[in-house]
Amino acid sequence: QWYQRRVVITAGGHAGLFYEHVLGDDKYSFIEECDNPQSVTILIKGPNKHTITQIKDAVRDGLRAVKNAIEDQMVVPGAGAFEIAIYQALQEYKNEVRGKQRLGVQAYADAMLIIPKCLAQNGGHDAQECLVKMLQEYKGVDKCVGLDLETGEAMYPAEAGIWDNYCVKKQLLNSATVISSNLLIVDEVMRAGMSSLKG
Repeated sequence: QWYQRRVVITAGGHAGLFYEHVLGDDKYSFIEECDNPQSVTILIKGPNKHTITQIKDAVRDGLRAVKNAIEDQMVVPGAGAFEIAIYQALQEYKNEVRGKQRLGVQAYADAMLIIPKCLAQNGGHDAQECLVKMLQEYKGVDKCVGLDLETGEAMYPAEAGIWDNYCVKKQLLNSATVISSNLLIVDEVMRAGMSSLKG
């Protein structure tokens, strides 16, 4: 009893429940139903080390997503809707571009469809068919359209509560552009080197 009271006081407040529990070879102290908890511990149990690692990664990813949303103060529609919207915007912008630059805009737009394609494939659906459904649905409405992984049909992720982190999408666009530019520079340097060797 003295030990229990001392732990609760050290924790800084009132706890409704304190108990000790043996898990495997180790004894753990649990403090629950606290008035104002400043930190918490998540107990993860599983049949083997691999499962525990998978669960730990999933929990860490989920907590990081929540942290990003709180820090950004905004989210974007998920389920591939963000990429579909960019694709459609680039298709419209392409009509204003002249010359070879149109090919670059089209290539960038096509690259945006990689994520919706991957979502469809991972859900066990035909990627091209799902893309056609999403693009057709997007043209008919003034909403972001994503992919329902259960049915393979177009859906509205904002209404379903499916969101992506703003900072993740921002980093994705920035990184993709920088990497593509660097690859093109390397390609030009190698081409120039080959032509100088021939000369």
